Amino acid sequence: MGQSTGIAKGILGFPVAPFTAEGKLDEKALYENVNFLVEEGLDAIYIACGAGEFQSLDKSEFETMLDVANEAVGGKVPIYTGVGGNLKSAMALAALSEEKGADGYLLLPPYLIHGEQEGLYQYAKEIFESAPSLDGILYQRDNAVYSVETVRRLTAFPQLKGLKDGIGNMDMNICLTHEFKDRLEFLNGMPMAEVTMPAYIPLGITSYSSAISNYIPHISRQYYEALLAGDQETLNELYTDVILPINHIRKQRKGYAVSLIKAGMEIVGLQTKGYVRPPVTPVTNEHYQEMEKILAKALEKYPKKVKTQR
Repeated sequence: MGQSTGIAKGILGFPVAPFTAEGKLDEKALYENVNFLVEEGLDAIYIACGAGEFQSLDKSEFETMLDVANEAVGGKVPIYTGVGGNLKSAMALAALSEEKGADGYLLLPPYLIHGEQEGLYQYAKEIFESAPSLDGILYQRDNAVYSVETVRRLTAFPQLKGLKDGIGNMDMNICLTHEFKDRLEFLNGMPMAEVTMPAYIPLGITSYSSAISNYIPHISRQYYEALLAGDQETLNELYTDVILPINHIRKQRKGYAVSLIKAGMEIVGLQTKGYVRPPVTPVTNEHYQEMEKILAKALEKYPKKVKTQR
């Protein structure tokens, strides 16, 4: 990787970790998932992150997922990994990501502990220093919420290139974007980010992680283009027909941020099945059937355009 000029912007793809019925990583399904996202025009791939069940992977599986992603992407878009949890493990995964040629990593929360700001600063600092050539992206989520002052201190590290918001504190987002708009790139990482994107656009935040892109990426793109164009009529229709109905199901069970993606992928005919690892649980039959109805209606009303040969 050469000298970075900043992190990838736009619709960001977060592949799942497909598993077999025996609980093993399904490499063929993973390749299909990543290749599908790239072919559908997503702007970056974030492998082995939250949607990729980072918390349940061992180091060899993490490495395999990164290898498969590298092969499927073929250098077409940047690749970022998920790094976090136990400090020493996080440092090792950051170093491995660097060795494998990733462009950067999303810094996930540390394991269990609600640390003071000084502790969060030291946690990020040590991981930044463990992979000096990679771009780091702070993830504001759960037990890792970096204050404006802590972010200010961390900007001393050139590795810090971005901040992903997963808590929705708009007071803090306004303060952060105001102070660091010329230093950092900002991403919307809220669950089902399409729901909240209209609140982020006025802050100059135009990039987000899209869960639904794993199975209906053309609708993600249609939503994004309407959002940037201020096409409220199209946005209203997409909210009514697709986004809010799926979000309603997602909120019914903990872990659906992951398992509902896999259900959607299975419904549209991708190789990925609904197998997940504890503590995540699969989608119930009732919710699966609701998803089938939503997606059938969505694909009928918003069909994928056939690409023409030039």
